[in-house]
Amino acid sequence: MNKLSNKVALVTGASKGIGAGIARRLASDGAKVVVNYTTSEREAAALVTEIKAAGGTALSVRADVRNKSEVDALIQSTIARFGGLDIVVNNAGIYQFARIEDTTEELYRQQFDLNVLGPLLVAGAAVPHLGQGGSLINISSFVTRILPADSAIYSGTKGALDAITGVLSRELGPRGIRVNSVNPGLIETDGTHANGVMGSEFQTWNEQQTPLGRIGQVEEIAAIVSFLASGDAGWVSGEHIIASGGMR
Repeated sequence: MNKLSNKVALVTGASKGIGAGIARRLASDGAKVVVNYTTSEREAAALVTEIKAAGGTALSVRADVRNKSEVDALIQSTIARFGGLDIVVNNAGIYQFARIEDTTEELYRQQFDLNVLGPLLVAGAAVPHLGQGGSLINISSFVTRILPADSAIYSGTKGALDAITGVLSRELGPRGIRVNSVNPGLIETDGTHANGVMGSEFQTWNEQQTPLGRIGQVEEIAAIVSFLASGDAGWVSGEHIIASGGMR
């Protein structure tokens, strides 16, 4: 039996990148998966088709996680389709580095609204449906450990998300709900290719600073999420799993 059989999982920002990899892995491990997206409808539909072709169960639902009414509708669509909710992965996020003198209200609100407000709204709407054994997993970043220059806003959002993870682990633990974060290092995705990271000096620097001598792959993050979502991690809560190949 697959370790997530009979579980229902919601993954936000799951149409591509790390989110898509997580959705694939959870589905392959037996979960019924809701693929949330905001603008990438075609990619989300293609992922659902792929999951179904592999024998899994999936549904795509559009919702902007910065909007409470849309988040509420996302949760209700999940419950209506699958009858419950067991696993929530707050993956939707955005990053943009900027020097402190280039900080603007727009940059602040863009990143904090999606990276911090979004997970809060999703957790708030989902928690009433998560029962004993439920798992809430936030996708944070290793920037909270290495604190790179020109990342005050982005690192601030992920620092806030780490704090939220700890608070919710205490708040929701008595209800039998576990809360953890995964904090990836640099991961190869469509986005890192599109943004020119792959093959750049930044990639080279990361590889030189990482004890394992390379950058990470989406599947490696997805495997950690699947573990945290499963009963194998039944005694793990309030943790921040730094998945960075040893880079600190």
